[in-house]
Amino acid sequence: MSTKDKIITTSIMLFNQHGERAVTTNHIASHMGISPGNLYYHFKNKEDIIRHIFALYSKHLHTQFVPMEKQDEALTHLTGYLDALFELMWRFHFFYDNLGDILSRDDVLKKDYIEFQEALLSQVREIVIGLREGGMIAIDDEDTVELAHVLKITVSFWTPYIKARRLSGELMQQDIYNGILKVLALFKAFGTEQSIPRINLLREKYSKLAAQAEPV
Repeated sequence: MSTKDKIITTSIMLFNQHGERAVTTNHIASHMGISPGNLYYHFKNKEDIIRHIFALYSKHLHTQFVPMEKQDEALTHLTGYLDALFELMWRFHFFYDNLGDILSRDDVLKKDYIEFQEALLSQVREIVIGLREGGMIAIDDEDTVELAHVLKITVSFWTPYIKARRLSGELMQQDIYNGILKVLALFKAFGTEQSIPRINLLREKYSKLAAQAEPV
């Protein structure tokens, strides 16, 4: 792994553990055992690091949350979405926690984020339509955008909601699985007669994973 990639990986880890606001470039360099000058050779400042992390986040979404094709099996595709969602929420949870503050400090990132969110909304709507075409949900055309918005809101604000309700402010893996259960509850509200038993099986799967992830 290159030094640049190690800086990105270390930054994500420290941001997730301590919160983005509490971590400086000096902290990152010290944790890696390199000089601040070495870090600045690769990144101009912390905002530059965050922009590169956001690029990884965006790439993850665009590669994992692709629209379904007509020949795809809807439930299999939905399971793939949920597993990818778990990885996304866990790997980049610092970004959700401090989103407003991060964007307020960087106009370039904020512009990129707004454009990305507009594209993502269309992408999520295509997923909703794909689930409808696959017989998983029954939903009117005018409601597909609203459901897409609610799904995005649930994912974006679930982890800070959990942290705000916990004295330690700590996020645990079972919290992510419980967030996925909330997403499934949204889909179940639009579920068809044939799909609800299958959605319930998915809920059982993620409930068990949440229980297994609980600290001993």
